[in-house]
Amino acid sequence: MDKIRRIAVMLAGCFMSLAAMAQEVAAPAAENDLMRSNGKLYVVVAVVVTIVTGIFIYLLNLDRKISRLEKELSSK
Repeated sequence: MDKIRRIAVMLAGCFMSLAAMAQEVAAPAAENDLMRSNGKLYVVVAVVVTIVTGIFIYLLNLDRKISRLEKELSSK
């Protein structure tokens, strides 16, 4: 029961912090237009897509290696 309480408190804290950040982010619309006009927004999106793609490829390779090792162990 103690673990469940800790997890519930952590989740509640995360949700509260996300709600607070969402309220702060919603206010300044002029900054978004400035980033879009300078092209910085597209650079940020490109970097995020590159990082996520790299992580995805890494996980696929890791899964293949683990599957290969599991097959080797099961055959022995």
